[in-house]
Amino acid sequence: MKRGMGTTLLASGIVLGALQFAAPWVQGAEPARGLKETRNYTVTTAPVDQLHLETPKVPDLSGYTAEAVEAKIDRSRPGRVVVRRMLQQDALKDFIGGDERLREWVKRQQGMPQAIFIEGGHVTPADIARALPDHQFAEVEPGVYLSRLPLVVAQDANLEIGKATRDFRLSQERGAFLVNDGKLFIKDSRLTAWREKDKAPAHFRSPSEFRPFLVSWGGSELYIVGSTVTSLGYDNSKSYGVSITQYTPGMHARLKRAEPTGWLLDSEFVDHWYGFYCYEAANVVIKGNTYRDNIVYGIDPHDRSHGLIIADNTVHGTKKKHGIIISREVDDSWIVNNRSYDNKLSGIVIDRNSVNNLVAWNEVYRNHADGITLYESSNNLLWGNKILSNKRHGIRVRNSVNIRLYENLSAANGLTGVYGHIKDLSNTDRNVELDPFDTKVSLILVGGKLAGNGSSPLSIDSPLSVELYDVELLAPSKSTGISFAGILGEKQDEILDLMVRRKQAVLIDPVESQAELQD
Repeated sequence: MKRGMGTTLLASGIVLGALQFAAPWVQGAEPARGLKETRNYTVTTAPVDQLHLETPKVPDLSGYTAEAVEAKIDRSRPGRVVVRRMLQQDALKDFIGGDERLREWVKRQQGMPQAIFIEGGHVTPADIARALPDHQFAEVEPGVYLSRLPLVVAQDANLEIGKATRDFRLSQERGAFLVNDGKLFIKDSRLTAWREKDKAPAHFRSPSEFRPFLVSWGGSELYIVGSTVTSLGYDNSKSYGVSITQYTPGMHARLKRAEPTGWLLDSEFVDHWYGFYCYEAANVVIKGNTYRDNIVYGIDPHDRSHGLIIADNTVHGTKKKHGIIISREVDDSWIVNNRSYDNKLSGIVIDRNSVNNLVAWNEVYRNHADGITLYESSNNLLWGNKILSNKRHGIRVRNSVNIRLYENLSAANGLTGVYGHIKDLSNTDRNVELDPFDTKVSLILVGGKLAGNGSSPLSIDSPLSVELYDVELLAPSKSTGISFAGILGEKQDEILDLMVRRKQAVLIDPVESQAELQD
């Protein structure tokens, strides 16, 4: 018996509860386009041994430390500091392409725009201050440095912003930002977007207002440990805040740089447009950080990134969207032991064909939409998460198959403990060639507890398959007893007899799928 091939398994362990399987036309919903409006099911018992999974393993995190970062810094070869025009520089082309962006720096620098380049070896902020006049880069007070030009760490160089630097400031008025094309270390220090007029961080005011940012390009390595990073980024390409990103496709085809990577450890990221963003990055480690009061997202790995470790972080107060989201083919990654709460929308989101990810042992609570949301992302495992008091659903699964939910607690959420549904996205603004989808949903639920949710423990519309075993289902706040709705209502007596009285696993099998298996 193969999972996702028309087998639906339900089992005992139910205490006072309401269990609902709702067709798309139940509760005011419309049938998804292209779906049959009737489906026959049979009810039988089934073995449960195939549902057993060992506790998932995560990578060894013990090596991601400040000491390990320190060992990566090569101070053997002094670098040099030079100032060049921004034009015709590969690392800056994305920021001066087109008349509008070029005008931004012409206006701020009041002339042909220039940037500081770190080349040839190891450089510190003190080295830069000694090499340049104050109107370009200055130590404004002991250990506090202000860059009034964009700064680029070249391929063969490394910039160390260490403990001797109390604050490394990027002038908003002068259009400063930080580009890493080599190796950048920020260790036991601060990085601040600085509004000189206010003598204060460049706190967010509007999406279109330029704010300094940090971008780490293809082939680079970025290390931030034990530091505070404040007020970076705005709504413009690659300028979001702290970004680790491959070069744009045209540049990458020419430069052929390796996938960028980095470690962000035990640091605080506050008031960024995006707290973290990556694109086509590999093996990035985001561990032990706090992301608070960021604007759009807290942590946002994006297109075709893989092998990511997002562990032991606290993410809260995101103002526009989600706390943690991975989106568009972000695969083979670990989201473990995080706390995501009080975010504007969901706490954790797996989105747009992101597969083979483990979401485990997270605490996700008091978010203003769902706790954990999966959109069009099949073959993911959620294990041992605590999902509490979110305003909408605890776990929401849309257009995704083989979603395995093991040992999760989903309790006191405003709507459903686990909600699975299908949606036709053809007539939305979605690019279906870039982000394809199937209107199919299947879930496997084993262990854990669904308790005290607002409408029901579990609601599925038009499932391809659902397997449930040994899940404790406690009464929702609107308790109506154990009841099935819609397409499974006529089978309720058989299901409850096997599930409650006999304490056996139940197989609820769509007749169409049985016929398919016999072909």
